[in-house]
Amino acid sequence: MNYLDNILFAILLIIGFGYFAFNVKKLIRNINLGAAVDRKDNPKARWANMALIALGQSKMVKKPIAGALHIIVYVGFVIINIELLEIIIDGLFDTHRVFAPLGVVYDVLIASFEILAFLVLVAVIVFWIRRNIIKIKRLFNKDLEGFPKNDANYILYFEIVLMSLFLLMNASDYHLQNLPEQFSHFIKAGSFPISQFIAPIFNGMSNESVLMLTELFWWMHIIGILIFLNYLYFSKHLHILLAFPNTYFANLKPMGQFDNLESVTKEVKLMMDPNADPFAAPAPVEGEAPAKFGASDVQDLNWVQLMNAYTCTECGRCTSACPANQTGKKLSPRKIMMDTRDRLEEVGKNIDTNKGVFVPDNKALLNDYITPEELWACTSCNACVEECPVNINPLSIIIDMRRYLVMEQSAAPMPLNTMMSNIENNGAPWQYNQQDRLNWKDEN
Repeated sequence: MNYLDNILFAILLIIGFGYFAFNVKKLIRNINLGAAVDRKDNPKARWANMALIALGQSKMVKKPIAGALHIIVYVGFVIINIELLEIIIDGLFDTHRVFAPLGVVYDVLIASFEILAFLVLVAVIVFWIRRNIIKIKRLFNKDLEGFPKNDANYILYFEIVLMSLFLLMNASDYHLQNLPEQFSHFIKAGSFPISQFIAPIFNGMSNESVLMLTELFWWMHIIGILIFLNYLYFSKHLHILLAFPNTYFANLKPMGQFDNLESVTKEVKLMMDPNADPFAAPAPVEGEAPAKFGASDVQDLNWVQLMNAYTCTECGRCTSACPANQTGKKLSPRKIMMDTRDRLEEVGKNIDTNKGVFVPDNKALLNDYITPEELWACTSCNACVEECPVNINPLSIIIDMRRYLVMEQSAAPMPLNTMMSNIENNGAPWQYNQQDRLNWKDEN
């Protein structure tokens, strides 16, 4: 390359990483639209969670085939991109395989990258077959119609192209390295257990043609990586970045233990204190909005729940384990997370359009995206939480939206309203006089 190429490469990097940083800033802004929640307790357990689940993929392998393939793709893709550092240095300073002086270590690294690239190709092809030919039920659902279905395939195509370009780049490089006469600055460096079998396709081509192809593969590979990096924000594969903080900040409380609303807790304590003066409660601060019970829109959820929405991999394990969904109910935990993310993106675009201020758009997460029918179908069993490979909690969103329906709109289903009335009037869920509550013990 010449200096013009170096400058062009630098501009490409600035644009690619600059746009990525812009999207990351927007992502953080959107997540911070959520309410505050303290997740700084027990850092030791949180680090262990992140290491075991995000890094160790411990929950992925519960489905052995998909889990093993995912580990290959995940580890392979991450490790192979270590070579990105060498590509950047070579592109900026007009060097070629700048780490070649590492000798045997470099040979081992390149050989490992190639083997992993081949395994990633095989795994991605299997994933494509499972999704498009076998049509695994959880991957072929009405939740995934339109862009979500296409998005999954786009990612697979991206990975096939990037791994193929990597191997073709190495194969053409290997061909030039082994010419009888030394060609340009293509010194012998690296070990190529896979691409050496691809290299024969360049036999019979002129050296200049192979050199041109090498540079073409090199440019396409780095451009492809930058495109893929910036596509992540718009894709379900954002979990590549968010799986780590998502598992770290996950709820450590036992499943099924719900948080009490602070405002309700204070009211109950006041009612149960015989010495308390109910009229001594502090008056509301002028201009301050009254407390809202539950959630009707994304701004009412907490920031961890919003991060959950962005982290969702759309794998469908939650929905396939959901007993309500299995019995034909409308509820899909995966859809809950996808709807939350879609609404959050809509709110973010509203803020961008209106110069940093959200202008009410007469829409909300509740009803416009998620229906009460879906919310009330949930059995609160936590199966979705248990199944999620990155510790997403759809149930917490469902519970908060139910709270809004009950406490703000008195819109609970009739059987639930009847039960709560019976508890209030009779001290039991059943409709009979309190004096008859213990009659059952006298029955034979």
